[in-house]
Amino acid sequence: MSTPEQSGLPEPASQAQTVEQSVEHVIRSRLSELLGGWYGSLETALPTVAFVVLWVWRSDVQFAVIGAVVATAVLIGLRLARGGSLRYVLSSVVGIALAAFFALRSGDAEDAFLPGILISAAYGAGALVSILARWPLIGFLVAAADPNFAEQPTAWRRDRGLVRVCSRLTWVLVGLFAVRLVIMLPLYLAGEVAWLGITKIALGWPAYIVAIAIMGFMLSVGRTPVDDPEQA
Repeated sequence: MSTPEQSGLPEPASQAQTVEQSVEHVIRSRLSELLGGWYGSLETALPTVAFVVLWVWRSDVQFAVIGAVVATAVLIGLRLARGGSLRYVLSSVVGIALAAFFALRSGDAEDAFLPGILISAAYGAGALVSILARWPLIGFLVAAADPNFAEQPTAWRRDRGLVRVCSRLTWVLVGLFAVRLVIMLPLYLAGEVAWLGITKIALGWPAYIVAIAIMGFMLSVGRTPVDDPEQA
């Protein structure tokens, strides 16, 4: 006897409804829209690579900053030429601007990494507070992908199952930011610019991919029912 998939028939209504009304299914489908893929990873990492390589070569903060700015400008040109969202390359522009301000102001290359360390500490603390306050950070990311978010920005909190699952997922972000802080802060205090560059890249998108994989596993094994099927 052929299965529904082999015969081209849709899944039984009860099975399809179970999948669609799973909190994990809703979160998975919405978070997938927020990832930038390998090209987004390149856009965020390349300016840092340029800064570290040029600083190691010349030990000149201004020269390294100019190289990072040039790399960012090239990425913007490539993105405009090939089309697509400027979200990731613009995030690298903000990062480079902050790094340049701190590094040029002090003249110390390691200060280029201070904004990232402070931001990680702030995000980690914010994510932790959001869990304790039952407004988990991941919940806002999931809700932002909802077409009705502008009209009802806090509607997602009515689903207690969604809040519980998003709280567990947000703990993964707390762990990610804590790892960044524990590793990079001692390197910053020791003035290890090359290692700061390496760890910044490794703890950037690669670490995000690991975090997303952990979240994906958590979502794949969970089957939390949605309280409001219409909202799902």
